Amino acid sequence: MMSCLISVPRKKMSVPRKKLAAAALLATAALMATELAAPAASHAAGASAAPGAPGVTSYFDLARKDCVGTARNSTSKVWFTVADGVLSDVYEPTIDNTNVKTLQYVVTDGSSFTDLQTRDMTYSVATDATGMSCTITSISATHGYQLVTTYIADPERDAVLMHTQLTGKNIKKLQLYAYLDAHVNGNGGGGADNGGADSGTVDASGVGVVGDAATVSQATNRDYAVPTYMALSSPQLQQATVGYAGGASDGLAQLDGGHALSAVYDSAPDGHIVLTEQLRRNGTSSGAYDLSLGFGRNQAEAISTATPKRSFAASLVSYLAGWARYDNGLTAPHAKIPGLSTSQAVRSYYLSANVLKASEDKTFPGAVVASLASPWGQAVSA
Repeated sequence: MMSCLISVPRKKMSVPRKKLAAAALLATAALMATELAAPAASHAAGASAAPGAPGVTSYFDLARKDCVGTARNSTSKVWFTVADGVLSDVYEPTIDNTNVKTLQYVVTDGSSFTDLQTRDMTYSVATDATGMSCTITSISATHGYQLVTTYIADPERDAVLMHTQLTGKNIKKLQLYAYLDAHVNGNGGGGADNGGADSGTVDASGVGVVGDAATVSQATNRDYAVPTYMALSSPQLQQATVGYAGGASDGLAQLDGGHALSAVYDSAPDGHIVLTEQLRRNGTSSGAYDLSLGFGRNQAEAISTATPKRSFAASLVSYLAGWARYDNGLTAPHAKIPGLSTSQAVRSYYLSANVLKASEDKTFPGAVVASLASPWGQAVSA
């Protein structure tokens, strides 16, 4: 990972950075109206264990990151990264323990197309002045809509928060799904070539959870590992299903095949787990969505952590204020650096300082990772 947050996407649109920054500010102001109340998610009666275990071989995600971030405190022990325009490695409870390959959106009209963010959309990146919040604009030129998503870590608990605005033509006809490809505790399941298996379940509340109770892996001298579970919650959650990657129970495979979830499963033990959650729209026309990926040492704790305690807007204000206070305590940079304007020099200084600080563990202060990435992107292998 480079020491600056630069987008080098596979497919990139050209959007002026100033316009993106302005859009991000307007979106932040609009977030102040976000409400936590929402109808409870439905839990399909008669749901069963998913077929197709253990799923295809799992892989770590891209080492090239668009963004990194964490709360500037020791209360929230979660680190997030964004790569290829979507949530990538998420580390918890220590900075060397990755749990996510990708968390991204799937968009469909229910009849003629299904779009996956990394496969079917272009994107661009914008950050706030500290570089620690990340706003991704994903565009489908073919189908005339865009997703604007801001990523932060919750300063109060081990959760990554996402706020998304869906805009464009005919958005009332669009269905939005969240698609989580997991490798909890650095394990991914999917057969003998992997370092271990995860298990997925849909809780009675309707929230999807993926976990790994194993504390032993191929990593040497890692006697501090703990059971880890992550839950994906949303005020707009409609239904959830777990399955095995690459098989008939994979939610993405169902959406690609028929533009809807044709089967819903509430259990998928011991394999490469994918979690798919259908999101309902706020009101009749609003395209605003909130997701919370929360962690815990057991299923109940993960669900509690993922359950929103306050609005995204309030969390965003607290998150940015923490980094602003840290930056205000640093020695002011030299404003004149050859080849850079004053504003470029100042921004580069604080961005570099913050990425370095974000790379420090919070359980073992002073321990700093070389990068918040899995550098080789290889299979999670034995």
